Amino acid sequence: MGMSVSITAATVRDAEHILKLQYLCYQSEAALYGDYGIEPLTQTLDDLRAELARSHALVARLGDEVIASVRGEVDEAGVARIAKLIVHPRMQRHGLGGRLLGAIEAHFAADSAAKRFQLFTGHRSDRNLCLYRRHGYAPVSELAAGPRLTVITLEKSVGRREYTTGA
Repeated sequence: MGMSVSITAATVRDAEHILKLQYLCYQSEAALYGDYGIEPLTQTLDDLRAELARSHALVARLGDEVIASVRGEVDEAGVARIAKLIVHPRMQRHGLGGRLLGAIEAHFAADSAAKRFQLFTGHRSDRNLCLYRRHGYAPVSELAAGPRLTVITLEKSVGRREYTTGA
């Protein structure tokens, strides 16, 4: 490719690109669980713009193209909730998801209100679970969200920055 990937704060101008990428990236999750009505596939552009206005979002760009994104926000209890970590399918398995996760963690770690990180994924999403565990996250709860999906919530403390190469 010859270009390097840059990670920057997302802006409202990125919303349409993020939404299109989100739609592309969540197709595999929808297929995995047999549910194409999941929120990332039904989110509207206006809803995403509102989410970007109240949260912190990052995008990874290859040249001018948005190829990955992540967003999150800190709640009143000091939990930095990280959500919708997405990487374009052609760019997956090259460490970009881990770089984005580290970048948003660093952003929230600088916020003295953040005490721990939290994210969630489905029980069949093995690649997501593996990535999160490599970055120090541990499961804290499971919730049956229907007959085909159990949501696994994972957490780690803000001070924990370990990364392991094993599964």
